[in-house]
Amino acid sequence: MNRAQIEEILDLPPSERVAIVQEIWESVVEDARVVPLTAAQRDELEKRWLDFQQHPDEGESWEEVEKALRSE
Repeated sequence: MNRAQIEEILDLPPSERVAIVQEIWESVVEDARVVPLTAAQRDELEKRWLDFQQHPDEGESWEEVEKALRSE
């Protein structure tokens, strides 16, 4: 993609730019399994998983987090 194409996209109304971003993001998510984690990412996930296993009642449920995010 060249700079002129990017400028053309940036000139679109916000709703159309959001639709483009969503489409791009969905394509990335579909390919996420082929994008390897870095060692640091893997270590952090392992650390968080072990912490969760040791303290499963701490933190908030997804429902609580989602509700808080939607109320902002």
